[in-house]
Amino acid sequence: MKYLLTLLVFITVLSFQTTYSQDNSSSYATAIGVKIYPGTITLKKSISGGNYFEGQAAFFNKGFRATVLYEFHNDINGANGLRWYYGGGPHLGFYKTNYYNGGTLLGVDGVLGLDYKLSGTPLNFSLDWQPSFEFGDGSGFEGWGGLAIRIAF
Repeated sequence: MKYLLTLLVFITVLSFQTTYSQDNSSSYATAIGVKIYPGTITLKKSISGGNYFEGQAAFFNKGFRATVLYEFHNDINGANGLRWYYGGGPHLGFYKTNYYNGGTLLGVDGVLGLDYKLSGTPLNFSLDWQPSFEFGDGSGFEGWGGLAIRIAF
């Protein structure tokens, strides 16, 4: 239900875009915010020509995971402010359980998604799929993704 409400808010905000648009720019230098599922803090920084670094910090029950992604953003013709992107990068994390003193998360992530900069506002949204592969303690494949809401400047 929580994700359905989030999606509804996202669609509502997008519907107001045409009324309040002042700027058709889909690029931004830096954006900071949160990503829902998993709950992360996200920072996206422009490198050059539509390429970005994205850092993610996830805090979970007795653990932490940091991810750095290099992303290639591409315009979608006829859709002002909307771009698709792909990329990848490493992650590193640490955790502790009731039965185990601790472990290390080490792996690689890919990412594929859509990025939208709401014209005339500092709002940036993205929706993506982020598969990852773990090495070591918790080795295996995971697939996750989510909705990010950021303030762009």
